[in-house]
Amino acid sequence: MKKFIAVAGNIGVGKSTLVNLLCKRLEWEPFYEPVMENPYLSDFYANMYSWSFHSQIFFLTHRLRIHQQLLHFPGSVMQDRSIYEDAEVFAQNLNLQGYLSDRDYKTYRTMYLTLSEFLPPPDLVIYLRASVPTLMNRIAQRDRDYERKIGDAYLEQLNGLYEKWINNFTLCPVLSVPADDLDYVAHPRHLDLITQKVQEKLTGKEEVIFNSDEFADVNH
Repeated sequence: MKKFIAVAGNIGVGKSTLVNLLCKRLEWEPFYEPVMENPYLSDFYANMYSWSFHSQIFFLTHRLRIHQQLLHFPGSVMQDRSIYEDAEVFAQNLNLQGYLSDRDYKTYRTMYLTLSEFLPPPDLVIYLRASVPTLMNRIAQRDRDYERKIGDAYLEQLNGLYEKWINNFTLCPVLSVPADDLDYVAHPRHLDLITQKVQEKLTGKEEVIFNSDEFADVNH
């Protein structure tokens, strides 16, 4: 039976890597986040006050298109970042920071809520959770130009919004993964463990708990 998983989490947490490796392992089709295709991105980073609404509308419509594509794909699929995160985390954060006015945010959110009512939800959301030092280190390692000005406070605020969102998310089951000590490439058994937990969740086992002892075991 066809399945649809969305992988969620903050900037630099390792979503794309996990999507790539899990899709190879499970023989699923990956759908990645289209960051570099946003024609407003350079303007947005140059002047967030003027371009936040345009950028978020682009992400919303593009993510909606991807959501539709993966729903019509004949096989099982995995998405790097969901449509829900754009609204519940990033757009809300721009509003809280004052870059997205209350008027624009209300218009954006009304559009998002209307569209999301028509979208079948994923079968599972994998939520990768990591501390700010871990995120900063991984962002530095991949060294993308547009991410070099990202600071601790920004990531901390996003982490808080992510936690608020995931704690109230009820559209489908959620598998929360502590990502600080995960390295899917260096330790293949980490990937084995996550694959096992994903399969358990998809087959109806609700109690999926990661603990430090379990990760200590797979490090060796």
